Amino acid sequence: MDVSVPWAGRRFTVTQKATLKTDRYLVTETAPGGSGGRVLAYAERRRFSLNEEVTFFTDASRSQVAFTVRERTLLDPGEGFDVVDADGKPIGAFHERFFTSLVRSAWVLEQPGAPDAVGRERNRFVAVLRRAWGWLPLDLVPFAWPYHFDFGSEGKPVMTVDKKIGLRDRYLVEVTAPGLDPRLAVAQAVALDTYQGR
Repeated sequence: MDVSVPWAGRRFTVTQKATLKTDRYLVTETAPGGSGGRVLAYAERRRFSLNEEVTFFTDASRSQVAFTVRERTLLDPGEGFDVVDADGKPIGAFHERFFTSLVRSAWVLEQPGAPDAVGRERNRFVAVLRRAWGWLPLDLVPFAWPYHFDFGSEGKPVMTVDKKIGLRDRYLVEVTAPGLDPRLAVAQAVALDTYQGR
């Protein structure tokens, strides 16, 4: 796995801030006690854009690319998303299982040379409540209740994504499989915030 030194950690915090025109994401490393660390990536995504490509930079200056998330096709969002590094080389991919996700969301995480990992929403009740919230005309008001995703492969844990309670969307990403590229894990966490239920 070719991961630069800043991505050598296993726990990250993804914070999203929504405005009328953009969704902004800040990725920081997370210390064992839960405190924040260095900024690892920053991205802005234009809301209501047909071009679903989000580039993460190493900081808010946007001078150096960290990785990019690209939708495979506009005609069928179910085709999923590819994640590539700064040179355009593939890191991995992910897609949502549409029919499985009607009640409780399920995602498939793919990384070259490794078996697929499947992530599911941990709590069925929260999953239903989150869907009901999505029907309300409150686009800029996030779902404040926490929810959790567990990803596993061949009976072993791969990663977890825990949304923290609060009006600002904040996710704790923990990579438990030694071979999983942290950039792919972070990209998947952003997808849980942005692309579910499309």
